Amino acid sequence: MSCNNHGVVIPPSKPFLQSVKCSVKEMFFPDDPFRQFKNQSTPNKILRGLQYFVPILEWAPRYTFDFFKADLVAGITIASLAVPQGISYASLASLPPIIGLYSSFVPPLVYAMMGSSKDLAVGTVAVASLLISSMLGKEVNPRENPKLYIQLAFTATFFAGVFEATLGFLRLGFMVEFLSHATIVGFMGGAATVVCLQQLKGILGLVHFTHGTDIMSVMLSVFGQIHQWRWESGVLGCCFLLFLLFTRYLSKRKKAFFWLNAMAPLTSVILGSILVYFTHAEKHGVEVIGYLKKGLNPLSVSELAFGSPHLATAIKTGIITGVIALAEGIAVGRSFAMFKNYQIDGNKEMIAFGMMNIAASCTSCYLTTGPFSRTAVNFNAGCKSAVSNIVMATAVMITLLFLTPLFHYTPLVVLSSIIIAAMLGLIDYQAALHLWKVDKCDFLVCMTAYLGVVFASVEIGLVVAVGISLLRVLLFVARPRTFVLGKIPNSVAYRSIEQYPVAAKTPGLLILHIDTPIYFANASYLRERISRWIYEEEDSLKLSGESSLHYIIVDMSAIGSIDTSGISMLEEVQRNINRKGLKLVLVNPRSEVIKKLDKSKFIEKVGQEWIFLTVGEAVTACNFMLHTCKSVDEFPPQQHNIV
Repeated sequence: MSCNNHGVVIPPSKPFLQSVKCSVKEMFFPDDPFRQFKNQSTPNKILRGLQYFVPILEWAPRYTFDFFKADLVAGITIASLAVPQGISYASLASLPPIIGLYSSFVPPLVYAMMGSSKDLAVGTVAVASLLISSMLGKEVNPRENPKLYIQLAFTATFFAGVFEATLGFLRLGFMVEFLSHATIVGFMGGAATVVCLQQLKGILGLVHFTHGTDIMSVMLSVFGQIHQWRWESGVLGCCFLLFLLFTRYLSKRKKAFFWLNAMAPLTSVILGSILVYFTHAEKHGVEVIGYLKKGLNPLSVSELAFGSPHLATAIKTGIITGVIALAEGIAVGRSFAMFKNYQIDGNKEMIAFGMMNIAASCTSCYLTTGPFSRTAVNFNAGCKSAVSNIVMATAVMITLLFLTPLFHYTPLVVLSSIIIAAMLGLIDYQAALHLWKVDKCDFLVCMTAYLGVVFASVEIGLVVAVGISLLRVLLFVARPRTFVLGKIPNSVAYRSIEQYPVAAKTPGLLILHIDTPIYFANASYLRERISRWIYEEEDSLKLSGESSLHYIIVDMSAIGSIDTSGISMLEEVQRNINRKGLKLVLVNPRSEVIKKLDKSKFIEKVGQEWIFLTVGEAVTACNFMLHTCKSVDEFPPQQHNIV
């Protein structure tokens, strides 16, 4: 370890394998999950390993009866929402309604054992249901070939689970983070709009409807069948939709009435079924669910279509819906965890979601995650742990065993109303307005996702939005911020003269700050930008008649890393500066940066004595030289020790 006269340390280089090991550990294990195994006996290590992957083993011994009473109330409350939502979303996915009920039984039990969130309520979601319907529906018509369609839905769920679990086991959770907040807001809003438009089929009592998800296809399908609209279905749907929206309004106005919003869907199903039963509305254009088979989930391992010619479509559907389910579930879980001041492990959640969906695909269920609406009801009902999911699953089990015949007369228009009411809450216009106020680029990403989903398709909207997000990241890297620093009066601080107009430049010195790591992607731009700063400063000094420029001070405190292209750029900048008769001065290069600069011999070219800890020290040294020497070469910097 060497040190120059100004206290700048060049740390020793680590062996290559050790450096790679540290980088990999920091990328994949930032939370250091292995710390809990240190200084533990072998049995304790095995126990802690099991507790890590199956969290219920950790918190179950501390579970109390008071917790159970709270979870019992919460579980029964969300069960009242899970039953109608499960039936509704299965219809949205073009699957039999009973599969929606199956999907609210097994997956919540798996998540209760493996999930790390206390508040997340597991179930099917509208966006994933819509994606399954739109992507698989292009290959196989669910009406013409329902068995193959169901098999592909189970297969897509299986691959979604495998993909999610793989991301969790390989600690690749950061990949999901490429779905930015702006992307999710726009995508969810667009998907919610499309889902609402799709429900016009149920509201208007239409039998034939487009499989397209874009607004043009839906509008053509709706207005191309005006003569087939059923006013009975429309009146019934509007009445129940108003009822659902009114209960939501009351629940938001008074938090104590949260149960109104939770009970409203099931109440709508009960009232709708009673109304149809006594009025025989099914004979007057109001479609009903019909027969639902009693019994628990049948095994569906043999139904997985691994040998189907449509396997590639099932895999593609599984991966895309898996990513969306992960993004929504983890975001919802983290949001509610913040309210109770605890942390959830994103990689654990991925493993839990993955195992949950693998189990779902083998037990006649389709894709599940943690929907916001159900989780919000669970949170407001006072849940204490994942046991509320077990209670909900138990209630659904009782429904499957004994109560399914009661849903025979449930009108489909009520299910459409339930979906529309739930989806309107996902169109977060306030978040979009906030993005407009704070960051116009994020607003552009949001609107691109929204318009792409609404006017093209769900998949295209998602791909375009993610593409724009990645492009924005690349632009940040390729076109980083650089700015000139000046001294704040009556202080030792140097800040951007653009942000702080009171900051004063130092005569004869140009102080630059680079605000990003230097890579091949931005090295060329930074070379040109530094040259432009020098030209502009020289022109400014000539016009003002002030003293000429002598030193270029580069503040490197924000440069966390540099590659060989960046080093070559600095060497070229130094040569250009030397040709102008100026001197390059470096300030506070970080550990990784100064090691590479030392190995490349760039430190020797600049001179260790021209590397300082702070901008203030560099300015003092340069001013000393300007006032005592006629030229840079006359002063031996190594004799001027500023610590």
